[in-house]
Amino acid sequence: MDFEYAIRRDIRNNPIVREVDHARHRALWRLVGVGALLGLVLLFSAFQHFELLRQGYRLEQLQQRRAAQEEINRHLRLEIETLRSPRRIERLAIERLRLVVPTHDEAVIIERVTRPAGPADAVLASR
Repeated sequence: MDFEYAIRRDIRNNPIVREVDHARHRALWRLVGVGALLGLVLLFSAFQHFELLRQGYRLEQLQQRRAAQEEINRHLRLEIETLRSPRRIERLAIERLRLVVPTHDEAVIIERVTRPAGPADAVLASR
């Protein structure tokens, strides 16, 4: 008969207290500091990279908007020139306002008079 299993052994399990190894703690904190610094550098680098990409996309959108605005501007200038054309104004005056084209005898031509330039060293008074 095996009575080994029935006997309870009294095992003292006192915890072993180790002394704090200060050199090892300093090395651990140094390693944590270097790791944190490298992590921050990596995060900053990634932030700059993604910010550069975001600004590139924004620049592309702004260039597209500018091109669209320039196209609209070109169309509006063309429309202004079309609306200012003398033939169109004459046609509208005849059709809508029922104006008539004056004959050669009825037309009065007013010429703009320009002041003659004085000598270069003279001072001219103006009102």
